[in-house]
Amino acid sequence: MAMAPYRLDVVSLAPQAFAPLPELGVIGRAFGNQIAELHLHNPRDFTTDRHRKVDDVPYGGGAGMVLKPEPVFAAVEAIPRCERCRVLLMSPQGQPLQQADLQRWATEHDQLVLLCGHYEGFDERIRSLADEEISIGDFVLTGGELPAMTLINGVVRLLPGTVGTAESLVEESHSAVLLEHPHYTRPAEHRGSAVPDVLRSGNHAAIEDWRQQQREQRTRERRPDLYARWTMAQEPHPSAMQIRIGNGYDIHRLVAGRPLILGGVTLEHPDGLGLDGHSDADVLVHAVMDALLGALSLGDIGKYFPPTDPKWKGADSLLLLEQVVELVKQRGWAVVNVDAVVIAERPKLKPHIEAMRSNIAARIRLAPEAVGVKATTNETLGPEGREEGISCQAVALLGQA
Repeated sequence: MAMAPYRLDVVSLAPQAFAPLPELGVIGRAFGNQIAELHLHNPRDFTTDRHRKVDDVPYGGGAGMVLKPEPVFAAVEAIPRCERCRVLLMSPQGQPLQQADLQRWATEHDQLVLLCGHYEGFDERIRSLADEEISIGDFVLTGGELPAMTLINGVVRLLPGTVGTAESLVEESHSAVLLEHPHYTRPAEHRGSAVPDVLRSGNHAAIEDWRQQQREQRTRERRPDLYARWTMAQEPHPSAMQIRIGNGYDIHRLVAGRPLILGGVTLEHPDGLGLDGHSDADVLVHAVMDALLGALSLGDIGKYFPPTDPKWKGADSLLLLEQVVELVKQRGWAVVNVDAVVIAERPKLKPHIEAMRSNIAARIRLAPEAVGVKATTNETLGPEGREEGISCQAVALLGQA
């Protein structure tokens, strides 16, 4: 039985920009051979006014126009969904695109929905449609079409049957930490520059040694950040632990007049209560951060985001989580998985668990399956049971990067 094509859905105000893709070498052949299929959706087709208006002036004033939420929501909601679907928002504020992301989407998902921004920006509520926000670099373009095409190219070429040999995908730059070695073909000499003798020697062991030396030299010269990571991974650590485990705990009081945010999801408490705190008081994300810091004996979040510092007043805890993950990465460790349990009498959290998992996974850069979030009550016992507050406990596992 043939596998269904990998489905790519793009929501864009400039769908004509994607017309060259079916003619683009091996990527085009992948579409022609039904390895992948591309569907384009223009939000303008989902407008309800006679002018087909998709943008409007920003609230609060300012230059430029902002992409309206209604046509984008309507376009996304009209897209048929596969079971393993991922929605990605092209945004300069997103996580930098990496080869590991392309490999993850190509192997763990059967469909990508790509949202392309336009104009000066998009209505903030559009972000709620996305599982992840992705950036291709620290610069601003007129729209998300070029980043989306870059991502499509990177994913489709990894699909089985697109590229002739699997080995060429494994050994290329960025699949491993080191950059790729130089390549040569005929003629053996061109304008005074000759192919290195070792490549013509027929000695495969010597060729592999030369290529490895070139990988190391190129990475050291061109990407010292990658070379540092590679060097650290090569150093023997006979007495060092290969994994670290951390525990995290947080509790915040329930009060009137505050939002109730858990795992980046804003909830409605039956009595209109929210969590009191200096930041957004997201106890779930706070417990996860404490677990990550605890795994490396780095203290707790109060050390890095003190409640006495006005800079963190009302801060989005998911953004703070990104900073903690970067600190873990700088220490040479990677997050393997996290597991958390939220203790609350009300509201019912089960309908929101998947959104919480997805939010946390995106900020840690893990697959959602590597993030566990559970909810329980305290059977009316203790501060959680009396609805004086909501608490969370979390465990994190780190491995050496």
